[in-house]
Amino acid sequence: MTPVPTNDQVATAPEAETPAETPPPAPTHPRASLEPPRLLLPVPGTEPRKRLRPRIDWDLIACGLHGHELVGTDAAEVLGEHSPFTREADGIRWYRCLRCEAWVPLEKPIAPTVPLPPAADDIKLPIRGRKLRDRYVLRVIVLERTIHALILAAIVVAIFLFAQHRAWLHETYIKILTALQGGVGSSSASSHSGLVYDLNHLFKLSTGTIYLIGVAVAIYTAVLVIEAVGLWRARRWAEYLTIVETGCFIPFEIYELVGSISALKIFTLVINLAIVGYLLVAHRLFGLRGGLTAAVAAYGGEG
Repeated sequence: MTPVPTNDQVATAPEAETPAETPPPAPTHPRASLEPPRLLLPVPGTEPRKRLRPRIDWDLIACGLHGHELVGTDAAEVLGEHSPFTREADGIRWYRCLRCEAWVPLEKPIAPTVPLPPAADDIKLPIRGRKLRDRYVLRVIVLERTIHALILAAIVVAIFLFAQHRAWLHETYIKILTALQGGVGSSSASSHSGLVYDLNHLFKLSTGTIYLIGVAVAIYTAVLVIEAVGLWRARRWAEYLTIVETGCFIPFEIYELVGSISALKIFTLVINLAIVGYLLVAHRLFGLRGGLTAAVAAYGGEG
């Protein structure tokens, strides 16, 4: 028989060691082990809005205007190493746009010209993101400069024609003015304001002075053309030239507003201030926001 332990033996018996409690396993998503982590960006246009004001997707605008940037559309075969930008499934070949990240399904090429798509290191990525946005803004400034240049070019031609035929134009002007006045009095001719006063002052200028004015306007027109070409090619020197040229006219525009206010003057001043402010802040000119070093780090160097 097994002896029954006494009370003293029970009191002095060592307590059995209990195993240490292990923390429960961290909860996991039911499909976490089934799905690989998502490496691709969301499909363009499907991302939820994070703010009230609309977000302009410049990559989608560029693809809508110029088409998608696809790689391997003329390749006979696609391998696994090309899967980041070209894949095949059920006889359909999928191409990933290098600009907007959208996948485009197309049929295999009937007459391929190359055996394989280029390697990833040989692919040149197109301009996208913020750099693409800045390129479009510069193109808008180019459009504004081009319109100014065309108008000024027409004015230059008119100035030189006026200087060449000044005597005949002055004689014709006097005849028309006399006929309008009915040959009686010259109150309009002696007025100190209005169109007649401006024309009288214009005809008082010498031919040499008129030619000098035409040359000055022609030089300014050439500066605008140089600006437009440089901005179209996203050259940094053209941005500096635009700020200097535009900033020189802002004090005169403010002075004109002090004399008389008009919608056109206000619109012109606002546009010029917006151009100067945008180039200074967004393109980090004159050392602003880190200057050229920060601009090269953010966008890469051009010009």
